[in-house]
Amino acid sequence: MLFNSLTYFIFLTIVFLLYWYPLRKNRIGQNVLLLVASYVFYGWWDWRFLSLMFVSSLLDFWTGIRIHDATSDKTRKYFLWLSLAGNLGMLGFFKYYNFFIDSFVIFSQKLGFTAHIPTLQIILPVGISFYTFQTMSYSIDIYRRQMAPTRDPVAFFAFVSFFPQLVAGPIERASALLPQFERDRSFDLVKAKDGLRQILYGLVKKIVIADTLGQMVDGVLNTQSFADVPGPQLWLIMIFFTIQLYCDFSGYSDIAIGSARLFGFQLMRNFAFPFFSRNMVEFWQRWHISLTSWFRDYVFQPLGGRTKTLLTRNILITYGLSGLWHGASWNYVTWGFLHGLYFIPLIFLRNRGRYKHIVAHDRILPPLGDFFQMLLTFSLCVFSLILFRTPNMQEAMQYISSLPHHWTIPLVLKILHTYWYGCVLVAGLLLFEWVQRRFEHPFELTQYSRRYRWVFYFVAMILLLYLGSYETNQQYIYFQF
Repeated sequence: MLFNSLTYFIFLTIVFLLYWYPLRKNRIGQNVLLLVASYVFYGWWDWRFLSLMFVSSLLDFWTGIRIHDATSDKTRKYFLWLSLAGNLGMLGFFKYYNFFIDSFVIFSQKLGFTAHIPTLQIILPVGISFYTFQTMSYSIDIYRRQMAPTRDPVAFFAFVSFFPQLVAGPIERASALLPQFERDRSFDLVKAKDGLRQILYGLVKKIVIADTLGQMVDGVLNTQSFADVPGPQLWLIMIFFTIQLYCDFSGYSDIAIGSARLFGFQLMRNFAFPFFSRNMVEFWQRWHISLTSWFRDYVFQPLGGRTKTLLTRNILITYGLSGLWHGASWNYVTWGFLHGLYFIPLIFLRNRGRYKHIVAHDRILPPLGDFFQMLLTFSLCVFSLILFRTPNMQEAMQYISSLPHHWTIPLVLKILHTYWYGCVLVAGLLLFEWVQRRFEHPFELTQYSRRYRWVFYFVAMILLLYLGSYETNQQYIYFQF
């Protein structure tokens, strides 16, 4: 069931009405409804994989209690490793089995050996990378004595499967989301309205911008050899893909956060205007925040964190694993390492490149220095996504080697004219988000009167009705992760 489908909004309306009318004063009943609705939502894609989510939930519910109740560190550690092995085992088999087998075969051939290990036709369960990380953090936090386990199985199973953020995040911490299932909730009209605004903006980003740009990107990258495409066109297409990826994923997060707010839940912010970042440290503080903070707390810090002699190693390992999390391909691993390498020059800066406030917080335009820093950071991000978008390392290298070709002013102007619509979409998005960058999400619109807010809503609806890309019911890019 896709967020950008009529089916989802019929489903959301039915669950909302049942949740707030017959069950409005029954917290247990509301949790049961959310649990059932979440399993229906996930099973809509393929009911067979409901068993994986159920096993993962059951495993961590049980091991969480056993870790907490254990009387010795050895027993506590045993149940923690049982939880990690179970979750990572399922994730490793369904997502990485063929990748590791193929990599081993290629490596053995380079050493002069011939290995015949069969690969399997394995379907990757949607969302497994997200809910697996969510349940693992629950067990780890209990082991660290940062939280106590819940004894309410309905609340825990509903927390793991909560349908707004089940398939593509945000990856919630149990300490933040689980208590919301364990306390009574009342309808808040102000929060519900804000949730609807965020849903509307998420739909515009997905249907109007991401899907439209995606057609332009696919029209070049899926049908032509990179060697036959001029360098300016390749660079522009990768800019389009960068914006497509952002609007696709942050649009999903907007709809997820807005949907959760309708039921009285607050999910964490997952994007905070990342393209206005002044270096890559700030970028990763603003892009896919839930994943970045997960790797910081459960990989980077256990490796030693900011230990001076091991800082570079810890950063490279963390970002390499982050790349592997995104997909079973050496392209993703290399993409992750590249972002780790982006960090190394910043290590030697005194402030490590940290910025506490959004750029030009009290100004209309950024200082010239900040502008060029944002431009450089954006360019580095665009370049890295060549590895993210191309299917293998060979094609990625071909793409990169073609970038310097055929840079002439007439050709650049011709390409900009050909893709004028995509350029307008990108410029419009960046301009609107720049104006709204001080707010939690761009459609918060609290600085405007009610009359002007309705102008924004009307324009958004017009964009969806007349400019939305509805040729195919396009899935979200991060569903494959």
